[in-house]
Formats: sequence, structure tokens, C-alpha cells
Amino acid sequence: MDVSLQSLARLLQYCNTHHFIHHGKQLHLLFLKKGFVNSTLSIANRLLQMYMRCGHATDALRLFDEMPHRNCFSWNTMIEGYLKSGNNGKSLELFHSMPDKDDFSWNVVISGLAKTGELETARNLFNDMPRKNAIAWNSIIHGYVRNGCAREAVKLFKELYSDPLERFRGDMFILATIVGACADLAALEWGKQVHSYMLTSGLEFDSVLGSSLVNLYGKCGELVSANHVLNTMKEPDDFSLSALIWGYANCGRMNDARRIFDSKSNQCVMLWNSMISAYVSNNEEMEAFVLFHKMRRNRVHEDSSTFANILSACSALGIFEYCEQLHSQVCKAGVTDDVIVASALVDAYSKCGRPNDACKLFNELKVHDTILLNTMITTYSSCGRIEDAKLIFNTMLNRSLISWNSTIVGLSQNGCPIEALHLFCKMNKLDLRMDKFSLASVISACGSISSIELGEQVFARVIAVGLESDQIITTSLIDFYCKCGFPENGQKLFDAMMKFDVISWNSMLMGYATNGKGHEALALFNEMKNAGLTPTNITFTAVLSACDHCGLVEEGRKWFDAMKWEYRIDPEIEHYSCMVDLFARAGYLEEAVNLVKEMPFQADSSMWSSILRGCMVHGDKNLGKKVATRIIELDPVNSGAYVQLSNIFATSGEWERSSSIRNAMREKQVKKNPGCSWAEF
Repeated sequence: MDVSLQSLARLLQYCNTHHFIHHGKQLHLLFLKKGFVNSTLSIANRLLQMYMRCGHATDALRLFDEMPHRNCFSWNTMIEGYLKSGNNGKSLELFHSMPDKDDFSWNVVISGLAKTGELETARNLFNDMPRKNAIAWNSIIHGYVRNGCAREAVKLFKELYSDPLERFRGDMFILATIVGACADLAALEWGKQVHSYMLTSGLEFDSVLGSSLVNLYGKCGELVSANHVLNTMKEPDDFSLSALIWGYANCGRMNDARRIFDSKSNQCVMLWNSMISAYVSNNEEMEAFVLFHKMRRNRVHEDSSTFANILSACSALGIFEYCEQLHSQVCKAGVTDDVIVASALVDAYSKCGRPNDACKLFNELKVHDTILLNTMITTYSSCGRIEDAKLIFNTMLNRSLISWNSTIVGLSQNGCPIEALHLFCKMNKLDLRMDKFSLASVISACGSISSIELGEQVFARVIAVGLESDQIITTSLIDFYCKCGFPENGQKLFDAMMKFDVISWNSMLMGYATNGKGHEALALFNEMKNAGLTPTNITFTAVLSACDHCGLVEEGRKWFDAMKWEYRIDPEIEHYSCMVDLFARAGYLEEAVNLVKEMPFQADSSMWSSILRGCMVHGDKNLGKKVATRIIELDPVNSGAYVQLSNIFATSGEWERSSSIRNAMREKQVKKNPGCSWAEF
């Protein structure tokens, strides 16, 4: 082959994308005319490579089938090309047809299958491999780790370690990978054995091995060992320092984490990100913001991880102004389309009480992943757009357990408990893994429809999977039994559980209040205070509701004032509703009206209806007329207000006015709601 043709052959290596396929085909035609394709194997092999790199596997296969001579390079080019294009089946077909497989053939197919998650096939090939090498060992072990099968990776390494015929136990990459697997499993003892093997083998620690060990000890809380490894390294790299920061953060030792961070001058963005994330994970969001601002003052350029971390802090704080400012900075940095940042931003808007802004941002995004879609299911559900939430779930290509849980919770919270139960049953039929959130959500749905039988079936499932002692499950069961009218069963569960936080107390308090057991609720409230727990706004909703049911005016007034002045909790409309109803029932009608006028909310028809009922019970017809008129202004189709107003006029002898009210009902086509009752059989 002359010099000019050799130069043309070298040009094939530059034809490596589909944009150059036309040039590659012209060269192919030239070589055919000169007779080099069939006579010169190296030319044919280069053409095979060119077609595979340009994504034209069909042309490559046609050429491969026509080649009179092939070598290992020819077969490996086709096998590797099909693997890279995602056609694992064709790659395996060629591999099994290959007459003489070399080490590269085995390595490329095992590595390719492991990367795409076909671990069983990769493992079978690995077992059949006649001469295993370090690349194959590392590929299969790394494949297990990357696909969430760290336990299998450790098990396989044990086989490698215990086989005296294997010569690759000291390979740096294998050891670093297996230490990472031990870290993922929190398998400290096995990690220590691997570390011991490194020491006895006299291996020199490089940055990869050292940082993997620091990461292992940090994740397992062995911070003395982590520091010791760090000190033995000649120049600890940023990954090692980051791992130690996280180790201290996981143990809540933020001062030590900050000491490690400050020990490095000119910190790279990874260290800043680690320290900011450490503050967020330890609920020190304001410290995270302080560090973020310092990072910007030091002119360290933020990356996607920086924004994702600080947006998590923003979500926890719920401050809309921070979210808005961060959104602006994300746009300036040009990372708006990063799906992780976008997901964090959507979540921040939602947690800051701006679900409409979250929905608007979501509609502008071009790329979605499962995490972002899960966030939007929750966001749509929280603002009542349950149909949009269902649409996302139904059209998702890859659903995680969170996808199912979020949709079940959304349906249950938006008045669709039957649909929530249907989805749970579908989950059960598909034999999908259920966690405490799945089960707690469906128990709540059973409570919403007062289905004691179905709820207890789910309770049996809870016991079968060993979650009956879980705090979240037990709290849901307490709420379920109380909603079904069995507060005694709820009390038994409550008495048996470990009461770590105020949520379980609130569930039992609300259960007593909604079942008319006001005195029991108040007694439980005193127990809660004696236990040293701080009441929340939900606690006071239950307490005031209990006072309302029992007619305890002075008790209710005392706790309403204590809520504002002692516990510094601003009353919400639910608290005002309880107090208005309490005053109206007890005949304190003027005080009820004054409270409605003083509160910082616009009173709705239901609140005025409480006062109207009080007027009817206590015979205050003059106030009743005014209140009924006000209700009709707020809710022109409120049949109860029309009927009550008509009755007031009738009992006062004002028959014409009573009749005119009835006529107005007919003209406006306002129909009296019929009474009804139901029971579950």
C-alpha cells in the first residue's frame, strides 16, 4: 500500500461521529475500487471501527459478513460497538460465535454487561472465563456496587481473597472498589480486614485507596481511624478531606467538621459543597447560608451541587425571598436545566408556600427525571391539583417506591381515599416492595372512609412485615381507630408506644376531641405538658376542639390566650372557629361576634353558621336575622341560612317576610339539603 493510501487510511480515525459518515463511505468506496478492503485486513478493521463510531452498525455488520478474513480485532470491534450502542443481545450473539476469544473479548463483554446492569449474565460469563484478570474482577465487582448490590460485591471479593490461585488480590482498583462497597454496607469489620490486608501486603497508599478508607471509617463513625489514615497520606486529597467532613457531620460533630474544612487553604468547590451539605443535614440551615455567602465572596464558582445543597436549606427554612434570590443566581450560573438543581428549586418553591411558582417552573423545564417527577406529584397534591399529580404518575416511565407513596398520600389528602386504596391494591398485586410510608398512607385512607375491616387487614400486613412498632405506622393506626370511632383501641396503641415527639400525642388528642371525649383530651394534654413536650398549633386545635365539645368556656379561653402569649403561636382560622363555636354554643353570642370581627381572617359562612345555631338555641332572634342575612351574602346557595331566617320571621309572627324568604329560595333554585345517615355493614 503506497504512502497516499496509508494517509487516507489514517483519515478514517477522524470519522468518529455520524456527521462524518459521508466522508467515511467515500473512503470505503475508494478502498473497494483499489481492492484493499478484501486484501488488507487492517483497512477492513478500520472501516468497521469507523462505521461503529458513526453509529452505523448495519453497515458495519454488512462489511463484517463480507470480510474473507477476520481476526480478534475484527470480532472485538463488533462486540464492543454493539455494547456501546445498547444492543447487548447482538453483542452476546457475536461473542458466542467468536472462534478464538482473547482477554480483551472477555473483558469488554463482562464490563459492558455489568455497566448496563445485566449482572446475572455478566457473572455467568465471568465464571466461565478461562483466565480471569484484574480488569474482569474489577468490572464485575464495580458493576455490583454501582447497581446497588454491594453485598454481592463483598461476597465475590471474599472468593477472590480466599482463592490462592488468584494473583490480582492486590490490585489497587479492586481494593478501592471493595472498600467503597463496605462503606455502603456500613460493614466496618470487613472493611478493617481489607485494610489489614493492604498493610500486610506492603501496598503503598495512593490517594484513591486512602480516600476510600477515610470514607469507610467516616461513614461508620470510626473517626479516630479515619484521622489516622488521613495523617499517613503524604498529601491528603480533597476527596479524603470531604469524606472526613461528612464523617464528623454524620456524628453531629460540626465543630470538628468545620476544623477539617478550615485546615485547607484555597478550598475547592467540592469541600465548600461538603461543608454546606453537612450544615443542612444537621439542621443548621442558617450556617449553610452564611458559608454559601462566604463562598461567593471568595469568588469560588458554584456548581450544580452547591445550588442543590443550598436550595435544600431554603426548603427547610421556608423563606420565599431566599428561594427567589437563589433562582436568580441559578439562572445567572446557567444551570437551570440541570435536573437535580431544577428538582431542588421546584421543591423549595413548594416548601416556601408557593406551589403555583413551582408548577410554573416545572412547565418550563425540558428534562425530567424520576426525582423531579416525584417532587411534582407532591407539589400538585399539596395545591389540590390531584388530576395533574395522577397524570404524572400514570405517564412515568420509571416509577420508584416514592412515586407510589407520594401518589397514595396525595389521593388520600385530596379526598380520594378509594382511589388511594385501589392504587395500594395494584401495588400489592404487582408484588412491589412496601415501606412504612406506603402502609401508613393506606391506613390513613382507610380511616378517611371509616373502613375498620380493610384497615385491620392492612394492620395484619404491617405485623407480617414487622413494622408494628414503627412510630409512623403506630401514629397512623391511632388516627385510623379514632376516625372509625374506636378511640379505646387507639389509646391502647398510644400507651404501648415510645412517645418521642409531639406527633403521636397530637393524633391521640385529635382522636379524643373528634369523638367527643373532651375531658380525656384535656387530661392527656396535661400529661403531654408534664412530659416536657412543647405544644404545636395542631395540639391547640385538638385542645380547643375538646373544650368546644364539653362546653368548657373558661378552659378554652385560657388556652386560647396561652397559645398566643405563652407559646407564641399565632392562632389560625381553625383555632378561631373552635372558639367562635364554643362561645356560640354556650350563649356568649356577643363575644363570638366580636371575635369574628377581631380575627385577621375573613370569616366564611360556616363560622357565621356556628353563631346562627347559637342564636336559634338561645333565642336571640335579632342577632339571628343579621347573621342569617350575612351568611346569604357570603353563600347565596346556603339553604340552611334561608330556612333559619324564614323560621325566625315565622316565630316572630312576620309571616309575609317568612314567605318572601321561601319564595326567594324557589326563585334562586336553592334546595333544602335532605337529611341522611349511613353505616358500614
